[in-house]
Amino acid sequence: MKRVALYLRVSNPTQFLENQSFQLREICSRRGLEIVAEYSDKGISGTKARRPGLDALMRDARKRKFDVVYVAAFDRIARSVRHFLQVLDELESFGVEFCSAREAIDTSGPMGRLFLTIIGSISALEHDLIRDRIKQGMARRRLMGLHVGRQPLDVNHRALVADRLSGMSLTDVAKRYGVSRASVVRWVREAKQMSSVSPTPIQPKHEVREEVAA
Repeated sequence: MKRVALYLRVSNPTQFLENQSFQLREICSRRGLEIVAEYSDKGISGTKARRPGLDALMRDARKRKFDVVYVAAFDRIARSVRHFLQVLDELESFGVEFCSAREAIDTSGPMGRLFLTIIGSISALEHDLIRDRIKQGMARRRLMGLHVGRQPLDVNHRALVADRLSGMSLTDVAKRYGVSRASVVRWVREAKQMSSVSPTPIQPKHEVREEVAA
């Protein structure tokens, strides 16, 4: 029976690792594989080469604590083709196989490694194409004189500040104008700063007339 290590990763801290764990454990159970370790990284992007869970996995792979690494999808290991293939090369040098549930591919044979390389290259190409389309769209908007980036909020700053200074709670002001509490604090602070540096209007001098004695 082959010894299996599971690797789980989610880039968003609000996502659940249990979804990947349940899927992989079910697959290993059907195939009669023994799970001996589970490694995970939560809230860490796949673009980062150094991750606590992945680093621990590679250290134990070097010690041959397991025979197979199983992931839910190969992009859980890495987002770049270069890093992905680097991890596969290290695992192969340690005599450890790599399997991906989504792609239904393993590296126990030469064809599996070939398919992984092709799929990784296609994924990287798709990412680059999307990035190029975004850049082209931004350039087109600049040429047309349109705004690029986040659209500014259509908020009546004066009314917002007035409501806050009149005693309305921070939460209620934020809800009324559809902005964050931090934005309310910032705009009120800026309004106070502007009022403190505004010059005091000069009062017109009264014209003094001397009465000439008749």
